[in-house]
Amino acid sequence: MALARFKVLDLTRVRAGPTSVRQLADWGANVIKVEMPESISEGDGFTGNRHGFDFQNLHRNKRSMTLNLKEADGKEILRKLVAETDVVVENYRPDVKFRLGIDYECLRKINPCIVYGSSSGFGQDGPYANRPGVDQIAQGMGGLMSVTGLPGQGPVRAGTAVADLTSGLYLALGMLTALLEREVSGEGQWVHTSLLEAQIAIMDFQAAKWLMQHEVPGQAGNNHPNSIPTGTFPTKDGHMNIGAGGEARWQRLIQAMDAPQLADVPEFADDVTRRKNRDMLNEALAEVFKTQTSDYWVEVLNDAGVPCGPIYALDETFADAQVKHLGMAVAVDHPTLGTIELVDQPVNLSRTPSAMRSATPELGEHTDAILADLGYDAATIADYRARNVI
Repeated sequence: MALARFKVLDLTRVRAGPTSVRQLADWGANVIKVEMPESISEGDGFTGNRHGFDFQNLHRNKRSMTLNLKEADGKEILRKLVAETDVVVENYRPDVKFRLGIDYECLRKINPCIVYGSSSGFGQDGPYANRPGVDQIAQGMGGLMSVTGLPGQGPVRAGTAVADLTSGLYLALGMLTALLEREVSGEGQWVHTSLLEAQIAIMDFQAAKWLMQHEVPGQAGNNHPNSIPTGTFPTKDGHMNIGAGGEARWQRLIQAMDAPQLADVPEFADDVTRRKNRDMLNEALAEVFKTQTSDYWVEVLNDAGVPCGPIYALDETFADAQVKHLGMAVAVDHPTLGTIELVDQPVNLSRTPSAMRSATPELGEHTDAILADLGYDAATIADYRARNVI
């Protein structure tokens, strides 16, 4: 597989860090997930129990070993692993790794080629560096909650962990970039991002609107802030989305709706007037859309080249013919849970695709095998287990 030559130590927990490692694992990297022994593990409080949907979706394609990094022998085992590893990924609060002696500068002395990936709440330094950070805090500070929801509704959290997931994806991109650069320089480097940085970056055009025009975007509900008409409209049996911004799509829309009278309304004459009279325009369109079902309009408008689609609950999403064709639900066999389905990667490589090779491992399932590969004998491994080193 594409990344089979790389060995990765996964020291992460919760969501952002595991998401970044999942990107490497799904393309074949040899990932060792390092976890605390069960007797002293506290869990993460966010991704549920090991056999739950969230944990299973995050940690597939990995091996698991237990290792107590607060013990001297545990740190020594980690150092041996680092010596033959390409990537180390962690998402401790910034000060923790220094206290444990497993920060980048310490590990690069063992292996100068190491690519060290870090994800945190607010960054590796600065006034908030050591604050605990979770997704919703970053959504609030990064501006997402101020533009989500209906006008005047007050701040609204997005329905999925946007900051966690995007910081994980950005970190994976950074680590892959560092691995490519290493092929030229022969040296590793420290790659780090944070929930706050990722959340601001994913605000994209909304953030640029402030930076360039000093205009603070607000809540627009289901309306697109710039493209008009683009939004959610009622139909005879529910709601649907359309995206008909721009003159060409506007003309195709009113023709497909068989509503030529809308072309004669002065307030809808061009993009500028339609933007000024968005509410009036939405009401006029809604009156027409309510005469037919969502399925009817989806077929008619798509045939006319107007972007549109239904609004699904997730059971409907995975029942959709195109989603089935894309294969976004993929099966994997779990020794306890049986055959389960997880969310597949959305990126397709023609020669070296990702693969669901194995389900999330049980806690410490591969500890003995990994230690044996490092040269530890059975008696030493048993001693480590008795002392909660593993």
